[in-house]
Amino acid sequence: MNLRSIDLNLLLVFDTIYSERNISRAASKLALSQPTVSNALARLRERLDDPLFTRTPDGMVPTARAKTLADPVRQALDLIERGIRSDDAFDFARSDHCFVMAVEDYGETVILPRFSEWLAQTAPNIRLKIRPEPGGQLGMAMKDGQVDLTLDFFVQHDPSFRNECVLTDSLLTLSQCDHPHLSGRLTLEQYLAQRHVALTPRAGSMSMIELALAKRGLRRHIAIEVPHFQSMPVLVQKTKLLCTLPKRMAHLYADNFGLAAHTVPLRVPSFPIYLSWHRSADTDPAHRWLRENLIALCQRL
Repeated sequence: MNLRSIDLNLLLVFDTIYSERNISRAASKLALSQPTVSNALARLRERLDDPLFTRTPDGMVPTARAKTLADPVRQALDLIERGIRSDDAFDFARSDHCFVMAVEDYGETVILPRFSEWLAQTAPNIRLKIRPEPGGQLGMAMKDGQVDLTLDFFVQHDPSFRNECVLTDSLLTLSQCDHPHLSGRLTLEQYLAQRHVALTPRAGSMSMIELALAKRGLRRHIAIEVPHFQSMPVLVQKTKLLCTLPKRMAHLYADNFGLAAHTVPLRVPSFPIYLSWHRSADTDPAHRWLRENLIALCQRL
């Protein structure tokens, strides 16, 4: 196929639908109308002779061809963005600066792989050191310059810090594809009847699912609590347990572990992911380069 025959804007639409798995959300993210996005998808389907996505009650599920296209399209769009961005203040291409970031497993799974790939192409000598602590525990280390940035679900409340919401996410439930007690759309009754693996909550907090259930006087049966999201898909794959976790992580795990994704059967609000840093780093050219490019990448996810 001749590349000239494809409107490259269609690839941006494809990338956004792939990440959102929903036409309406993709349209909102692209600042386009839903019919415009649907029409663009129809044109791309015709050009590539593949449906690319199948509409289901749980969203737009990518075909095998779409999964094959996803990474090359994302890489191409990142290259274009990098080409039109000017970063003259910091010689990132030659620098061997080591940045220290606090990133828990959400960021390790959803953000860090793609950002590391971008860094390898753009600034191959830049190094990252990742700390696993929650951002709220690192205020003093950030003030002292020992930690450059944190990615967390919670903000730094000290006014000497800046907090920027870099993306929002929602929740999705995963199960075995052939789970014997689930069929069709996941209902609340089915959800409550099953056993779950859940994330151990931070001290003094309660998960969004538990809060939503508690408001209705309900509880789910938590069979296993784990300290990290990353162990959940392995447990779900080998057992009849369900897990509920952030949507972007869930889609990655569903694709890689062969799991079924379900819409959570109760109303749960979206939640933000914050990038935080100390104000003393505002004007540092290297720090500004890092955070601006990390923010730009997050906004494309």
